[in-house]
Amino acid sequence: MSNDFSALPYRPCAGIMLVNSVGRAFVGKRMDAAQSNYPDAWQMPQGGIDDGEDSERAAFRELEEETGITPDFVQVIARSKDQYLYDLPDELLGKIWKGKYRGQRQSWFLMRFTGEDKHVNIATEHPEFSDWKWANPANLPNMIVPFKRDLYCAILEEFRPLI
Repeated sequence: MSNDFSALPYRPCAGIMLVNSVGRAFVGKRMDAAQSNYPDAWQMPQGGIDDGEDSERAAFRELEEETGITPDFVQVIARSKDQYLYDLPDELLGKIWKGKYRGQRQSWFLMRFTGEDKHVNIATEHPEFSDWKWANPANLPNMIVPFKRDLYCAILEEFRPLI
């Protein structure tokens, strides 16, 4: 008997494309990357939206939790026109998020980083990244896990004129 994961909801999530003064985007290498099927995968900050929290508040919270960057060092440039969906690959379905979701429904924010690299601190209370760097936005789709590639292409297409 197989599970019907298509009946599961999407996890509400906020994502952040954080760009610096020269138009490079922040990416972090996930702590669990070495143990996964995607050992060289990087991603932009993102995370779940808590009950009663709006997506922009969640974006600021996740950014600080994952990068140590506080809201006083960022400016919101834009919010995605639509929410983006992605489905988990078969090997992850039922294994992450306690099996409650089939993927994520994400609202994305383009933010400008106004601080300096010294304001980035990935050694947070619950670290998610083992490394970080500023990347050319055009390279982002090739840096992400394959099942999020289309989503990153769509985000890049939407935000490119504003970067």
